[in-house]
Amino acid sequence: MTAEAAIATGREPGGGVHDVPWGEVWGQDEALQQLQAAASDPSQLAHAWLITGPAGSGRSTLAAAFAAALIAEPGDEAAMRQVLAGTHPDLTALRTEGVIISIKDARALVERSYFSPSLGRYRVMVMEDADRMIERTSNVLLKALEEPPERTVWILCAPSEADLLPTIRSRVRTLRLREPDVADVARLIVARTGVDEQTAEQAARLSQRHIGMAVRLATDADARARRDETLRAVLSVRGVGSAVETAARIVQLATDDAKALTTERDEAEREGLLRTLGITPGAAVPPAVRSQLSALEDDQKRRATRSLRDGIDRVLTDLESMFRDVLMLQFGRDDDLINRELADGLAALAAAWSAPRTLVVLDAIAATRTNLEGNAAPALALESMLVTVASGRTL
Repeated sequence: MTAEAAIATGREPGGGVHDVPWGEVWGQDEALQQLQAAASDPSQLAHAWLITGPAGSGRSTLAAAFAAALIAEPGDEAAMRQVLAGTHPDLTALRTEGVIISIKDARALVERSYFSPSLGRYRVMVMEDADRMIERTSNVLLKALEEPPERTVWILCAPSEADLLPTIRSRVRTLRLREPDVADVARLIVARTGVDEQTAEQAARLSQRHIGMAVRLATDADARARRDETLRAVLSVRGVGSAVETAARIVQLATDDAKALTTERDEAEREGLLRTLGITPGAAVPPAVRSQLSALEDDQKRRATRSLRDGIDRVLTDLESMFRDVLMLQFGRDDDLINRELADGLAALAAAWSAPRTLVVLDAIAATRTNLEGNAAPALALESMLVTVASGRTL
């Protein structure tokens, strides 16, 4: 069934809206068929899997569905829903809230992998963001992948195979997800959110087919406005002074965006913890439980740091799309622009610059992303990149 036909009949590609556990998997029919076969036939089941694909392609959704199909008996929808909710005792999922996966968290995951299944057919270990492991952490995981218990299955998720060590890649079966088309993502956004087709198409295009980001852009006018302001600010950079000012503005916009994503969740977690501890809203926190509140706040600070860095990386991805558009125009292509709303500014830049200069800028953006992954100061990294935008030269 094609994506268009699936949505037209109320079924999403790769599953139906009522199909458990595969109903939320969208647009990955080939991968879905492989995992369905592996879940039902032990001869096709590897002990460790690596699901790769670009951000927003549905890695985590597919991993959760596969885990549910492995753990629950066929037809046991209650158990499948429990796995999908993340509450089944035979599922252990690591979703890091930090910039990297810590050795402590990896060791805890490995220790649990040696437990026998308590209720289900298999024990399943899911590691999202496996690309956030440093080498020492990867080595902790390596032994568990080399000698796994008979009824334990590992599922790792990462953008690409290259993000993991060769020793890890050699011990997993890789499943590569495809990127959906803009039109398919737009139809899905309409079906899921009810927004109009024009808004859905714009969101799908600007998000570069990242489903989660497309949903946010389609339903959050503030997020769309922050993105537009950021790109227009970079288009207007003309010298070192404006580069410094724009870098500061980008960090502020990314901070605002990160707060919009985390503030409500932070408040809900704090209220939930206080309620669990029997403390009414507004009451003083007894000294005996302050350590638990402090631990929660520390976790939230780590999550905020990651959210900000992810937000800045998203800005850089958007800038890559913008200068890619400039390059397309310089080569006489105007039929496949991502940022059509900026067409006039892009055309002016394409006429003022040479294609080699645009390539220098794109290389600078890629280098900035790498530097930020290495914990560079965001403002300084962005200032350096924007000086390159203004001058056409790297520092």
